[in-house]
Amino acid sequence: MTHFDAQGQAHMVDVAAKSATHRVARATGRIRMQPDTLARVAAGNAKKGDVIGIARIAAIQAAKRTSDLIPLCHPLPLTHVAAEFILDEAQSSIHCTVQAETLGRTGVEMEALTAVQVGLLTIYDMCKAIDRGMVMEGIQLLEKRGGKSGDWHATAGAQGAG
Repeated sequence: MTHFDAQGQAHMVDVAAKSATHRVARATGRIRMQPDTLARVAAGNAKKGDVIGIARIAAIQAAKRTSDLIPLCHPLPLTHVAAEFILDEAQSSIHCTVQAETLGRTGVEMEALTAVQVGLLTIYDMCKAIDRGMVMEGIQLLEKRGGKSGDWHATAGAQGAG
């Protein structure tokens, strides 16, 4: 648990001695909703506007602001953030996958995960007037690349519904 000092007190990890490397993280999640809600999103006629377009911008903004939300998270100079939203009629859901990248001394897992959460929350916010029963689930890290600990990929058995 690197976020605790020898006395057990929380602190921000010192990354000064680490090398700056290209780091990538991908995270995913989904939001389930009523079929009519998904149909409105797909048709682009939700009352608040372009749900997917706004959610994409919200996800990117969230990645950029992660250190403002997560107390011990380092502010990172992101070099790339991409948010993809896929409508899934069969499961009446929208899947979100975010890839975040930096050239830095610490990873971007928190940025990718935060971006997914906020992207899905934005969909909830834009559609809650017609469907308050939406459920966000399966939020997880899919992979991370770069850094001292190397690459990591979620195993097929560990991957959630996202």
